[in-house]
Amino acid sequence: MPTVKVDGQDIEVPAGATVLQACELAGKEIPRFCYHERLSIAGNCRMCLVEVKPGPPKPQASCALPATEGQEIRTDSEMVKKAREGVMEFLLINHPLDCPICDQGGECDLQDQSMAYGRGATRYDENKRAVTEKNMGPLIKTTMTRCIHCTRCVRFSEEIAGVDEIGALYRGENMQITTYLEHAAKHELSANVIDLCPVGALTSRPYAFEARPWELKKTLGIDVMDAMGANIRIDSRGREVLRALPRVNDDVNEEWLSDKSRYAVDGLTRRRLDKVFVRKAGKLQPATWDDAFKKIKAAKPGKDIAAVYGDLLDCETMFAAKALLGAMGSTLIEGRQTGLTYATDSLAAVNFNTTLAGIENADAILIVGSQIRHEAPLLNVRLRKAVKRGAKVFIVGPEWETTYPATFLGNDLAVLNSLSPDVTDAMTNAERPAIILGGAALGRGALGKALALAKEWNVVRALEDGTAWNGFNSLHFSASRMGGLMLGLAQKNGMADIVAANPKLLLALGADEVDFTKFPDALKVFIGHHGDKGAHAADIILPAAAYTEKAGTYVNVEGRVQRSEKAVFAPGDAREDWTILRALADALGVSVGFDSFDQLRAAMFADTPALATEGLADFGTALPAGGGEASGVITGYPVADFYLTNAICRASPTMQRCSAELLHGETLAEAAE
Repeated sequence: MPTVKVDGQDIEVPAGATVLQACELAGKEIPRFCYHERLSIAGNCRMCLVEVKPGPPKPQASCALPATEGQEIRTDSEMVKKAREGVMEFLLINHPLDCPICDQGGECDLQDQSMAYGRGATRYDENKRAVTEKNMGPLIKTTMTRCIHCTRCVRFSEEIAGVDEIGALYRGENMQITTYLEHAAKHELSANVIDLCPVGALTSRPYAFEARPWELKKTLGIDVMDAMGANIRIDSRGREVLRALPRVNDDVNEEWLSDKSRYAVDGLTRRRLDKVFVRKAGKLQPATWDDAFKKIKAAKPGKDIAAVYGDLLDCETMFAAKALLGAMGSTLIEGRQTGLTYATDSLAAVNFNTTLAGIENADAILIVGSQIRHEAPLLNVRLRKAVKRGAKVFIVGPEWETTYPATFLGNDLAVLNSLSPDVTDAMTNAERPAIILGGAALGRGALGKALALAKEWNVVRALEDGTAWNGFNSLHFSASRMGGLMLGLAQKNGMADIVAANPKLLLALGADEVDFTKFPDALKVFIGHHGDKGAHAADIILPAAAYTEKAGTYVNVEGRVQRSEKAVFAPGDAREDWTILRALADALGVSVGFDSFDQLRAAMFADTPALATEGLADFGTALPAGGGEASGVITGYPVADFYLTNAICRASPTMQRCSAELLHGETLAEAAE
């Protein structure tokens, strides 16, 4: 490890580190616009200038200069100060000084750094350059006159998202950043360029002119739009959530967030259930909590009670439902709403065992029945890294547009019974082989066959460096799935067991995808937050809280236990789910063993100790033997429309517009049209 001197301080730096990284290790702040830790080095903003000896007596760009033994680096000399002032003056020559009306105000790197490192006055009197606005779709608002050509957005699209949709035209002062043929950016991670943009050139279209950052309350949360469990920051004002931004967590989402997770929040205030409804004479009529509970009690369900939990539910609500049903003498609770069935006795067999970060190290990957770009966009970013390192990818299922080289093996799951030598050789000879089993395959006999292949290829092994490798992965697309499985909330035959039991009382806990026509004799009680499919079929509606309106525990696809905090209060008469279930227990005359949220959590931790500790749960490495033959043709993937997968998304005007424009090619009519 080379030793360098930074402003008189000796410091050891890792081999291959840059001078900028060495300065940061020494605690020195180096201004930058183009440099970003997760993107390739461009070296084109020149803001990170430092003085380095030995070498010519001139300022040098620290982001592109390797740190070598014996270097003396000055970050605070008069030469450096004057050089940075000069660079800032050049950057501001064409930048419009419209900070008071710029949506980036208060979160703008250029604004902050011009205050810290700028001259305070300009010597440029000519007219400023003007650049036409670009069409980047319904999510990204452009003011390209502000662009300083840092190319972060270009590098993100090419290197991280793997979609070459943004690039540069022309040269010098005429250079412009634009999308290909000025079409909208259509990939699932497009809005991350808003966070990356160090000026106000790319800002959030749905959030434009909504609030200033200092007006917002910031709450730590967990995203529930898919099973990745991305760490988010929920920004709210009053009782309204205005935006969701990613938090850095290198083990989960790094610092990226899918467009759906970022923008579905405007659906939280629309189509909300904010009062109790009871169906009378075929129509849902407003009612009181007492009216609803009396009707439920009059049904006298006894042991004939069942519950179905939705895709967005927290563990506390699921455990409260488990406690209520248990007190009634029932175990009929299920979350796989669409009828998916697979063995759940071994959690290791339904877990993403390599971990999200670990899949980057795989060198041969077989994907069965998963359109990963729609089911887990942030996982697709990890797979791109694996492919860049040399991994081979094979996919069983209908073809979709990958962002990396991959070989499609066909739609028929029977191909798993006799894989080609190319596949078997790659998987057998790989040091870190991995299998990813998606929702389109989990319930078609493919789980047993995949487990048999895992044993054949020895995907659970000890590596030469002494670490363990478990390459068997099941990929869920519901935020509640792993938490529900850990709590033991699954029937052997899935929803078929609930239907066969013909319950008198059916609790739908935010479950909107259930076919309620299969329960003609049941009193259907919907406990949820949006007037979606479940509410339309219900006999009684009890308004509940959305994920931003309650504290909760969530378990992501890799078995990582995470906590989310309450950001805002639920609207109207809506209550947190667990309080509704607690009151329902009183109405039904049973005891569930808790009266407060803390008591509920304590009971849940006692029931499932793995949920008590944040971090990866230990499911062991032993996989069941598996076996049998896979059969059936995969005609489609579980996520048919990426932007409209749940009730919150379907209530979101932004998600509706994304679906119409980006997936279905519809054009948005302007006001004059």
